[in-house]
Amino acid sequence: MKKLELKDFTDFKFISSINISPNAKCCGFVVSSMDLEENKYLSNIYISDDNDKIRKLTSFNEERSFFWKDEKNIVFTAIRDKKDKEKVDNGYPLTVFYEINIDGGEANRIFSVPLNVFSTDMIDENHYLFTAMYDQSLGETISLNDEELDKKIKEKKEISDYEILDEIPFWSNGEGFTNKKRARLYYYIKDENKLIPITDEFTNVHQVYLSESKDKALLITSSFTDKMHLFSDIHILDLNSLEVEKISPFRDFNYGCALFVLDKIVFFGSDMKKYGINQNLDIYLMDSDGSNCKILLNFDEGIGDSVGSDCRYGSSRYFKVDGDALYFVSTSGYNSFINKLTLDGKLEKITQPNGSIDDFDVVNDKIYFTGLRDIYLQELYVLTEIEKPLTDFNLWVVEEKTVSKPIYINVKNQDVALDGFVIKPVDYDETKLYPAILDIHGGPKTCYGSVYYHEMQVWANKGYFVFFLNPRGSDGYGNEFADIRGKYGSIDYDDIMAFTDKILELYPNIDKENIGVTGGSYGGYMTNWIIGHTNRFKAAASQRSISNWVSFFGTSDIGYYFVQDQVGTNPWDNQQKLWDNSPLKYANNVVTPTLFIHSNEDYRCWIDQGFQMFNSLKYHGVESKLVMFKGENHELSRSGKPKHRIKRLEEITNWFDKYLK
Repeated sequence: MKKLELKDFTDFKFISSINISPNAKCCGFVVSSMDLEENKYLSNIYISDDNDKIRKLTSFNEERSFFWKDEKNIVFTAIRDKKDKEKVDNGYPLTVFYEINIDGGEANRIFSVPLNVFSTDMIDENHYLFTAMYDQSLGETISLNDEELDKKIKEKKEISDYEILDEIPFWSNGEGFTNKKRARLYYYIKDENKLIPITDEFTNVHQVYLSESKDKALLITSSFTDKMHLFSDIHILDLNSLEVEKISPFRDFNYGCALFVLDKIVFFGSDMKKYGINQNLDIYLMDSDGSNCKILLNFDEGIGDSVGSDCRYGSSRYFKVDGDALYFVSTSGYNSFINKLTLDGKLEKITQPNGSIDDFDVVNDKIYFTGLRDIYLQELYVLTEIEKPLTDFNLWVVEEKTVSKPIYINVKNQDVALDGFVIKPVDYDETKLYPAILDIHGGPKTCYGSVYYHEMQVWANKGYFVFFLNPRGSDGYGNEFADIRGKYGSIDYDDIMAFTDKILELYPNIDKENIGVTGGSYGGYMTNWIIGHTNRFKAAASQRSISNWVSFFGTSDIGYYFVQDQVGTNPWDNQQKLWDNSPLKYANNVVTPTLFIHSNEDYRCWIDQGFQMFNSLKYHGVESKLVMFKGENHELSRSGKPKHRIKRLEEITNWFDKYLK
């Protein structure tokens, strides 16, 4: 077995966008990989046929989104023509659709639309629903001829060196400046090449779900001017008349998802009154006209997959209706599951507690999914009575490289049971002392599991113990456990310190004088907090962090509502509370050498948070360093450019090597 290397992750394959054919005989999915030389990701469509044989369908390396036209043909989006590429590079809104037969042959261009399309729902071969970007500064482009569109693009380029902001949020992580930009719904008639806007220019469409008969669609929308609120609505779209009717049974409500199941509507939602914006979603049932709404299931689990890893890439599905049942993904404990729910309220977990479910699809009771199972990286699985892997893209990692399996640790703090893990160093020798790294997850409403996490495995291969915990605030343990509003840096800090004490007790081979701490986002906040409240860590690496709640309120894309909800106040009502809960207040106590990692387009935890903490440590004579990644955002460690991801992990690892070894 060879030692796992830091750069090995550039050879991993990432599986996403699982989509089963209408007759359930084939399954399409996207496989992505890294091109280190070009510093980008390559994505292609693969097919698993009815004999479970895997083959590559496309090879242009940019096919990330597709749907089944029928049992034999797939439609996908791509920019393959030179003229199309020039248009896109020059800022023209354009999405081009290609069709390919799964039995072979070349892909054929079938149509294009002057929109930047996010999602597509095919009603029939001639009618489609598109969710696409509407930019008010550019105006509606669908009715413009080439000359008129050229003029609009040139006008926009002339003002591209300044931004006009008149609403909040005015930017969004991963999207850039979003002022007066919305995800708008369009109805497309292919034969007439006609696009019809369905929603207005101030409304965001978050979800579209077609009925089985494809004569209606459910929409989850929110609309705002000046200041975005956190409430949404359910609408029903009649695809014959194109009339939209609001059928929301509750006002001031967060509708997470709505789907047709038989002749009923099932939706997930929360009033956010008891536990705030992180409140788990309950499941409701109502008639198709929005009447007779009742709760179907009080569901105190996180919806979706919250199990953290740095080994995913691509889009995921968390909800799907098949026959008389709704299937969805949830996080319970430190695993995520596929659930099956029927209209009588019967709920069944149909996958095992064996890691994460990252994406899935189900047709005619046949289920395909991808996930991180046990210590293995992503593969495609088919679920019958058991989980059966269909691919072996990443099997080489555990067969050829040294991987240290996480060991489950349970600890109690203040009578609260906490789940944690420790990874021993590769080639562990009981007669030696080893340095250690405490890793803290983001969120805070996410969780760690026993799945493969590359950075942790790299450190274990370099001779470190690595330990990590799900403190209070984490997902998977219910609303009460996750609710740390107004308590940041208190009970969560106590949990982390109690866990650290337990690990040192259980593993005397850890050198207590050489322990580091790191984390990103909320984990970065906690890293900043920890170094201001204890000197027990010899080095720290704070990533995409929060250091000052007062400035975070006014700079983050979520700041104005996240701070009010999670800290419980704002800069005018109780600025002192914000300051008391800010790590920056305690920067004068810090003696720990600290590395800061930030990205200049991270609008979630904007770089000012890193600058403030870095400047403060330098002012007080603490050895510190800040590495800024240009052109990256909050997702640097998960989907940043390959070379940037390598550099990030090298900087953190070298920092710990310098101070802990």
